[in-house]
Amino acid sequence: MTANPIQQINRVLLLACAPFLGMLIWLLFATMDITIPSWSPAAAEPISIHAETLTMDTMLTQANQDAIQTKSIIQQYFQLYEKSTAEVTAMLQVAAAQAVKPGLIYDTRITAKLGSPLRQASSGNIDIRLFALNEKNYTGYALKVNLKTDKAVKLVLGNDKLGSSETTLSAANRYGAVVGVNAGGFADDSRGRRFPLDTTVMNGKYVNGFFPTNNDTAFIGLNKDRQLIGGKFSSQSELDKLNPLMGSTFVPVLLKNGSKLPIPYQWQSSPARAARTVMANYKNDQLLFLVTDGYDESGNSGATLAELQDKMQQLGVVDAYNLDGGGSTTLVWGGSVINRPSDGKLRPLATNFLFFK
Repeated sequence: MTANPIQQINRVLLLACAPFLGMLIWLLFATMDITIPSWSPAAAEPISIHAETLTMDTMLTQANQDAIQTKSIIQQYFQLYEKSTAEVTAMLQVAAAQAVKPGLIYDTRITAKLGSPLRQASSGNIDIRLFALNEKNYTGYALKVNLKTDKAVKLVLGNDKLGSSETTLSAANRYGAVVGVNAGGFADDSRGRRFPLDTTVMNGKYVNGFFPTNNDTAFIGLNKDRQLIGGKFSSQSELDKLNPLMGSTFVPVLLKNGSKLPIPYQWQSSPARAARTVMANYKNDQLLFLVTDGYDESGNSGATLAELQDKMQQLGVVDAYNLDGGGSTTLVWGGSVINRPSDGKLRPLATNFLFFK
């Protein structure tokens, strides 16, 4: 019997699927071991995030310990520095105190020779003390001056004008000075003008040129370190070497390096006695002015220059110079005249030393 077309198609499909159905049945009942190989590239190094974390943590821990140790060392050095600084400061203070002691002892000794001060003034610019002199043949005053700054002293012309004159009291009051002392000599011209004698220096400048020593005249003044300078000079270059800041001229030189110098014959007897003004210094550069009283111009009252040499040596000064005397001798303190002018009144002068607090 002949199959219909549908049956033929089914037979063809069955024959086509038979191999697949057989394979499926075999897979269902067969036992198979399949091994999947692990991936392990031969060229790559193993990566361990955990190990790197541990390494970094160790490094941070060590760095922290190093920082703590460094801080401790710095603190120790700082403490040592503070201790050393304190010790050095203390040593410097002790050294400074020890360095000052000889000066204080010396000042105490020279002051003791002068007695108790009548007046005194002190500031950042100056220490100044006034003492009485009561000698056998004369009376007067001693003025001890410690100049601390350049502002403490000034040499002034009368009325601040060359050829003019002014009393020491007027100059001190006009400038507001605590103390005034007459300075160098003077010469009058035919018109009555009063000029400083020979070489005069103000503020480091020559007022009227340089004049060489004549008839034992001497320059007396201060240098730019406020030290007393003076003596005889034949040329300006000689004086310039001493860096003069201020000064005037008179005669004679009384002491050099603590030794007496010969007094010119004329000045031994003309006048024999008179009111005198002497400018001197101690070895610590403090100044000493001696201002003695004279009651007239006859030469019978006051001090001789030889007596003042003796007194200066007794007081321990180094150098001493005679300034203008007689009626010119004037000492002013606080707006009052301290000494007794031998003219019976104040004499207008060409130059005056002024001292300021």
